[in-house]
Amino acid sequence: MFDAKSFTETQVEAIRRQVDGKAIIACSGGVDSTAAAVLASRALGANLLAVYVDNGLMRKGESEQVAAMLEKLGVSYRTIDAADEFLSALAGVTEPEKKRRIIGGKFIEVFEREAMLFGAECLIQGTIAPDWIESGGKLRDRIKSHHNVGGLPDVMKLKLVEPLRDLYKDEVRQVARVLGVTVSERQPFPGPAMAVRVMGEVTREKVALVREACSIVEEEIERAAKAGTMPLPWQYFAMLLDTRSVGVQGDLRVYGYTVGVRAVDSVDGMTASYSKIPHDILETISVRLTNEIKGINRVVYDISNKPPATIEWE
Repeated sequence: MFDAKSFTETQVEAIRRQVDGKAIIACSGGVDSTAAAVLASRALGANLLAVYVDNGLMRKGESEQVAAMLEKLGVSYRTIDAADEFLSALAGVTEPEKKRRIIGGKFIEVFEREAMLFGAECLIQGTIAPDWIESGGKLRDRIKSHHNVGGLPDVMKLKLVEPLRDLYKDEVRQVARVLGVTVSERQPFPGPAMAVRVMGEVTREKVALVREACSIVEEEIERAAKAGTMPLPWQYFAMLLDTRSVGVQGDLRVYGYTVGVRAVDSVDGMTASYSKIPHDILETISVRLTNEIKGINRVVYDISNKPPATIEWE
């Protein structure tokens, strides 16, 4: 049986052995990277700098929430505004694997710059087992390249340290609870962020649409779960399809985008079943999406399990 308390004690010592001097940690605000940040902070103290990169692809209010959380945890951090850099690099790119590799490479460029300024030679990441399993290698087929594994450049200037590498999501949550991390129960959010929730080319317009759509989906599902109407799914979000269809709004013809809604139940993310959301909640979500977001005129609900599908569409 996994012992989270023993694991945290062991990993604090392991980080101290692996890091000689200063280190930076990639911190997105999710449970994986935040748990890793607290472990590393306990091990390294003032020799650790958490780096949060706002790549222009984050959820509504995400950057402010992450900053507040890191302040509360007492972790030294820096926020980097790299939206223009990431969106420019993604211009014209439609293939999912290429998106992930570009994002992974851009993250490393930012981290290497910040590490040089801080005088660090190590990069700590919150990589967990599903990340490297799905990224493939040796006898494993590549399902999709996680940006923090398959998206890494061949040559890096920084030594990589990954204290959670052998854990699955349920085990990471146990570690986070032991560490007192407030986001221990937070739903997973992909490292490439909205780039893999925009089907096809990533543009500022599309990111803005899916950001609002995700916000509405999260609000309505969380409201229903709080009211006891349904259990809270393991993960729930919206994605923007790369197709437009004809619709009618206010007696006018519209040619708008389709939003897909996805909610799944899982334990570790390796397998998942689609959530049986009551139809009245789905209807509320659909009405809000089409009424409140200009450019959206159709909503679909994904009833695929994993396998054969993956949780995110890209």
